[in-house]
Amino acid sequence: MTTVRSDDAELQEFGYRQELKRTLGNFHTFAAGISYISILTGTFQLFYLGFAQGGPAYWWSWPMVFVGQLMVALCFAELAARYPIAGSIYNWAKRLSNPHVSWLAGWLMLAASATTVAATALALQITLPQIWDGFQLVPDNPTNAVILASILIVFTTVINACGVRLMARINSAGVLIELIAAVIMVIVLAAFAVRGPEVVLETHGTGEGNSLGYMGAFLAASLASLYVMYGFDTAASLGEESVDPTRNAPKSILRAVIASFLIGGLLLLFALMAVRDINAPELGTVGLQYIVLDVLGPVVGKIFLVTVAIAIVVCVLAVHTAAIRMMFAMARDNNLPGGQKLAKVSARFQTPVLPALLIGVFGIAFLMVNIGQPQIFSVVTSIAIILIYLAYLLVTVPLLIARLRGRWPLDTVEGQEPRFGLGKWGLPINIVAVLWGAAMVVNLLWPRQAIYNPSPPFHWYLQWGAVLFVGAVTLVGFAYYWFVQRHRSGVLADHAHTPTEAAAVPEVR
Repeated sequence: MTTVRSDDAELQEFGYRQELKRTLGNFHTFAAGISYISILTGTFQLFYLGFAQGGPAYWWSWPMVFVGQLMVALCFAELAARYPIAGSIYNWAKRLSNPHVSWLAGWLMLAASATTVAATALALQITLPQIWDGFQLVPDNPTNAVILASILIVFTTVINACGVRLMARINSAGVLIELIAAVIMVIVLAAFAVRGPEVVLETHGTGEGNSLGYMGAFLAASLASLYVMYGFDTAASLGEESVDPTRNAPKSILRAVIASFLIGGLLLLFALMAVRDINAPELGTVGLQYIVLDVLGPVVGKIFLVTVAIAIVVCVLAVHTAAIRMMFAMARDNNLPGGQKLAKVSARFQTPVLPALLIGVFGIAFLMVNIGQPQIFSVVTSIAIILIYLAYLLVTVPLLIARLRGRWPLDTVEGQEPRFGLGKWGLPINIVAVLWGAAMVVNLLWPRQAIYNPSPPFHWYLQWGAVLFVGAVTLVGFAYYWFVQRHRSGVLADHAHTPTEAAAVPEVR
């Protein structure tokens, strides 16, 4: 049986000492990965977008995204088997490339995770008022979305500040409820089907007027699936708090992706087969919430919507948790302002409390800046996802370069063989992962008015908002690092395994 001492060997290679308490088991790490993806949150949050842009045939984007993201997940699983460490994306890039690339990967992932906290919390607006109109606190929907999201972020901030054990218990319970509800929902919708699976061949004329025909409409609709299937690296980011992470993290990553694909795909398929009127305008505005209430009636339908609300809560909790680990990982390398304070682990709660508070404050502040904006939902979500896909590329590209140079696998911990490897399939899988990631970044960034500025007021800066924001985050962030922070970078003495190991980590050159 793997001991805590052998679990800590990876940390020692990175020059860190064990500070976070190892309390998470196999299901906890799986729950963290699948709750970040969150089948019910993503499908209920964004079905309307996919259907409005591509009609029922948008369903095919779900298996397409699964295949692409599975390639990325396989690369991450191989890395997690060797380096299950907090701030996984940041530390993997550091191992594979150089400090500059790793800082940018960590920065993009941190900005993405903090933004995703806000973006995901907005999903409550689509669900809670459908359950009870008392949740519509103010008449204006965008403003009400911000209020509900802010309340949720306060909750996740408090839970995360109280330690990983409490977070894991709530998250695991929520994931269990979500999975059971999703499976039951699939079965019930299948029982009420009024048409066959050929419905997914219908386009509803969405390609008309598009310069690329239905392909253009489909690529826009695919954003609804791209927005869902990511975040599986969270299982590895909790590696310093997990027992036997080199075994559990790779399995959790792959199980989270595969389970999400199977359950989510069936849910979307049977929903399209069960809705009484496939041409109902509410499918492109309200989405799955409308289908559940339409098919199951108000009483049973609202019971299922309650489970969707629970899924949203644990999803935001998981995203918040991942953002904290990224901030902690970068701070203990003194790669963020105030690194000493940000990396401090509470003796009472055994977790970095200050990052929990800062992520919560940023999430709420980000929402407040955008209050009253009708485009907030799609723009905020898009920005977060683009940053994550870019951060993923800053791992898969250096990994591919290492393979091509014959430098992979890197040295492993002495006496410990990796629990997961891709073998001869590693190179083709890695190539597909890079090509997929690059293509989807372009697809996500494309300044479509239908996505980024679908309703008045129409302004060029709203349509190009994702490009402008992502560019600003990348350039301004890296400029700060290059001229200021990189001169201070290095493992802080309080967090170093030994004084002599607080220097650089070996790099692939």
